[in-house]
Amino acid sequence: MKLQDVLAKKLKYGVEKIASDKELATQIQTLLIMLQLLDPPADGKFGPISVAAFKEFQTLTKCNEPEYLGPVTAEKLIETKLKDLPTPELKLGNDLASRIVKHMKDKGYQISQGIRHYNIVYVEGMDADGSINEDSPNYFNDRRMVIQILDGVPAIIGNWEATTEPGYHYTENPMNPSGAARIKFGQYKAWRVGIHYGGGAEPHEALVQDGPITLHRDFNQDYQRLGDKTETGLFDINQHWGFDLPYNDIYYASAGCLVGRLREGHREFMRLIKQDRRYQLNKDYLFYTTVIYGQDLMSGSSGSVQLLKEGSSGPLVKQLQQRLKDKGFNPGNLDGVFGLGTKAALRAFQKANGLEADGIVGQKTWKALGLS
Repeated sequence: MKLQDVLAKKLKYGVEKIASDKELATQIQTLLIMLQLLDPPADGKFGPISVAAFKEFQTLTKCNEPEYLGPVTAEKLIETKLKDLPTPELKLGNDLASRIVKHMKDKGYQISQGIRHYNIVYVEGMDADGSINEDSPNYFNDRRMVIQILDGVPAIIGNWEATTEPGYHYTENPMNPSGAARIKFGQYKAWRVGIHYGGGAEPHEALVQDGPITLHRDFNQDYQRLGDKTETGLFDINQHWGFDLPYNDIYYASAGCLVGRLREGHREFMRLIKQDRRYQLNKDYLFYTTVIYGQDLMSGSSGSVQLLKEGSSGPLVKQLQQRLKDKGFNPGNLDGVFGLGTKAALRAFQKANGLEADGIVGQKTWKALGLS
């Protein structure tokens, strides 16, 4: 018996009868596997796991044929493609996973939902609990995370120390004369499971770049992306381990790769993502990865703008100082500290651009600076 026969003859088969017909059971399993609702193989053994996947399909496609296979379910199984399956509405709160997913949604990024459909995310300048740090150069002060979304609710199921940037060694001794590579914030479908060789030092399983990404070239060696030229292509920007190097010394672990600090943490990461259903179906599957600047998550909204004023400090202040200097308003030392010199330069810039000269960086000032 085949699904086409069930449809043509308007039959009704309970799950027990499906299980007794190996040809029919195998056909249904094959289609459920193609829809990523069931893991292979299609062996004709229609047990509890196959039954659960079958019922999930009926629920998603609203077959209204509870506890049996009828012509409606048969037709939908034959015709439904993966892109046709609905996804649950996102249910987002104020937790860190929700803030990250909201940022991804606001940016129009791909968001994967369902059992063992994983979202790989790196957040630059953030601690494990979601606190924003100073993002000091040469530190493993970024996060590598895996997020799973079940019934619309996101949860972080992996969270490790990482770096999204090269440290002192390769910034000051770049492998490319145009400058060290710093991946551009965004989302890329560009990595597959493979081996990271890294010049021959401890080859190990990793996610290796196999699709184009965009990066900045830090030619002026200021450890920033601001003003740096970009290029898109294949650069061997892999996701590998950081050789258990100290938290405060990236050293040779990254020349621009996305790097988890610890070997064991990286092994956990690889074990987890290799359970992804899409990889299980296709060992050459290209994984999406999203790279986010931690400051964008501070208020839980990617569209927010951080307020800066006298007494503020950190990488955003340093970007502000650099932009003021570029525009001819000298803030003094580019030290990331919002002091009197920065305030005076900012007020002069605001006055010259028809803004309220209050010495505070809000949305209008960010926009005038070209940093919004």
